Amino acid sequence: MRPHPANFPSVVTILLSVLLIPLAVTAAATGPLHQATSPSHSPSWGTAFPRLRWLRDSAVELFFGPSARSKDLGVAATWAAVHKRYGDHVVVRFNVTSQAEEEALRKGVDMFFLDVWAFVPGEYVDVGLSRDKLGRVKAWLPRTLHEPFVLADDVAERVWATYPNGKRYGEGRLGGRERGSIEEWEERVGRDVVGRREDGLDNMFFQDYQPLSVISSWLKLLEAMFPSHVELLTVGTSYEGRDILGIRLGAHEEGDDSKISVDKRKTILITGGIHAREWISTSSVNYLIWSLTTSYDKDPLMTKFLEQYDVVLVPVVNPDGYAYTWSADRLWRKSRQQTNMAVCPGLDLDHAFGYEWAGDGARWPKSDPCSESYGGDKPFQAVEAAQLADWAVNETESNGVKFVGLLDLHSYSQQILYPYSYSCAVDPPNRENLEELAVGLSKAIRLSSGEVYSVESACEGAVAGDYSASESMPRVEAGGGSFMDWFYHEMGAHFSYQVKLRDTGSYGFLLPPENIVPTGEEMYAAVRYFADYLLGNNGREKLAKNKSPVETDEGQIATSKNQDAGERWTELRRRAEDV
Repeated sequence: MRPHPANFPSVVTILLSVLLIPLAVTAAATGPLHQATSPSHSPSWGTAFPRLRWLRDSAVELFFGPSARSKDLGVAATWAAVHKRYGDHVVVRFNVTSQAEEEALRKGVDMFFLDVWAFVPGEYVDVGLSRDKLGRVKAWLPRTLHEPFVLADDVAERVWATYPNGKRYGEGRLGGRERGSIEEWEERVGRDVVGRREDGLDNMFFQDYQPLSVISSWLKLLEAMFPSHVELLTVGTSYEGRDILGIRLGAHEEGDDSKISVDKRKTILITGGIHAREWISTSSVNYLIWSLTTSYDKDPLMTKFLEQYDVVLVPVVNPDGYAYTWSADRLWRKSRQQTNMAVCPGLDLDHAFGYEWAGDGARWPKSDPCSESYGGDKPFQAVEAAQLADWAVNETESNGVKFVGLLDLHSYSQQILYPYSYSCAVDPPNRENLEELAVGLSKAIRLSSGEVYSVESACEGAVAGDYSASESMPRVEAGGGSFMDWFYHEMGAHFSYQVKLRDTGSYGFLLPPENIVPTGEEMYAAVRYFADYLLGNNGREKLAKNKSPVETDEGQIATSKNQDAGERWTELRRRAEDV
């Protein structure tokens, strides 16, 4: 049980005071996060408050323990190491026009152990590989696939640019140094941490991807800063012994001095980092944690939602793999668990869950540990998958939690996918409702940023060619054992989705850090719509209150005054209560 704030050691008071004093000096706005513009830096702070920065750092270490940031940030992430691993790598797109071409690529993926970055049926397959292997693959493929489009011929430079020391601080090859000074990075942190506005937009934290140690300390700090509605959770322990941390958001009932009550609480689970290299998924979950935390008691809709629902957010489901992407291999996908083949460690956590584990005739990618889609030799062999499943089951059986939704964030291709992933021959019982909400989420994103997220069944992104209930199509990527399918079916979470975030291939998994905030804003818009939908308003509560325009299905603009929604709202409220 989490201690009541009144019983915290005095160091917490000191820590919060140290953190908040500079905020008061530089704060300029008070609106909720999603309304804020990017704050300006405060370059003078590092020299103006050197002792304050030292006091802050000392208090953080005293309360949370010594930081492992220096280890995470730079030991192996050097330009020389990155160039050695990826200097001859490219990412290519095979545009497919027939089922025969897709079938050929499927066989090629199996034969050459290709790293499939993305697959959109009937359109393209993106593959990352060495130039030497590309020549052999093209020679084997049919002639119509001999001229793939090169998405990236500078993979090493793009990998390097995603590290905090790779582009912004004059490090690496461009700066004439092997890698930047950790002390310089810390000095930059000291200047930037107070560059956030009073509304809480932390410019330092969201201007770059963050290593695991920084994320862990940040989550602990949030619980200390917002004890009324934030609880730190340990969902499980990874294969290498790292904690799988999460945050539960939900409001106390007035007068409740215990930890956040989860008795019979309807709960949404939001996860990221199942695949280690998909850093934008982890950053987006972190952005949602901060946005939802700071929206409470400011945004009426989100305040109402957090008083009626809990939201559990787990930014790094695969901490071992995520740490490995920082220390050794930026494009590592799987966990770090040992397999029966020493040279091919790791399991694909998104193909390791127990529901329809074998998929729809999809055994081929799971039979070889060297496959990027290898989920193990049996269900829940992956430690992290078993730990997450055990936690979820325990929440429902022992803590009175009723899971009603899942947003499992991935990258890339800008898609909102609903069950089932394992087969297109079986429809989920509430497919119509799943599609309805998914379209609403997509529309909320489009109205927020202009970006288009397509909506489709997850199985359509795993089969080659047109799908039908009467025909089993070859799989380009494994579909069985998916986390979304398991959570939807076994936990009864009727609104479960896998969301593939930005972009559509220009950068793929190596999305520049400048996209962290815009992508986070898109997900916040989607979650806000999700919340309003579950409250029975189909995303219209704010519109009804503020008479804001909303895009109709015909693409026209209408106000809430013109929407005959009474009966519709009644039905939606009833549906939400039945979830």
